[in-house]
Amino acid sequence: FYIILNFLSIVFFFGPMMYYCFADLSGKMFIFPQPTNTAQVMLTTSIQNFSAFTVCFRSFTDLRRVHSFFSLATPSVFNEIRILKEGNNVEVAGQGYKLNTWQSICTTWDSASGLVQLWLDGKPSSRKFISSGSNISGPIVIVLGQDQDSFGGGFDAAQSFVGMMSDVYMWDYVLSPCEIQRYMDERNFPTGNVLNWGALEFVTMGRVLIENKQSLYCK
Repeated sequence: FYIILNFLSIVFFFGPMMYYCFADLSGKMFIFPQPTNTAQVMLTTSIQNFSAFTVCFRSFTDLRRVHSFFSLATPSVFNEIRILKEGNNVEVAGQGYKLNTWQSICTTWDSASGLVQLWLDGKPSSRKFISSGSNISGPIVIVLGQDQDSFGGGFDAAQSFVGMMSDVYMWDYVLSPCEIQRYMDERNFPTGNVLNWGALEFVTMGRVLIENKQSLYCK
């Protein structure tokens, strides 16, 4: 599993397979049903500058190849933040990345220390130095399901995400380990002040579906 930092409901129909939404997606999921260089979810936020961040989401996939979950780009650096899975065998802090099951992933970084850390299903990786003293400065474009090789574009179907994604949040600070654990456990964690799944502003393009999140617990 790679975290790459380089430095670092109302619906309007816009055109073929493009929808703008501002919605509470609690209990919902995005479905990316096929590999493509067009299907994406572009997320909107008023916060454009970061000296730290936490990104959390849940994903479900059977992909073994490289695929991108989350990409944040600026006009000068196309992959300021890139969260992706690369290769057939993936290990994080001795814990394997599993296929065909929901997994919770959080990534943190702050400019002061320059340290990045990944949390997978509540288990932290070793903290690694990436870069310090530099902030991420907008304008920014955030995309789910594709890897930006240009500002807001340059997608490659061979790197596209195929599967389901839910509970996407982002903060402009580093969550504490206890706050991250509460996110993993889906209980009483801070609302994302950059991206909030409960009040998400986004545009879907290409074949991306929104459906109720599947539950294995039947009454």
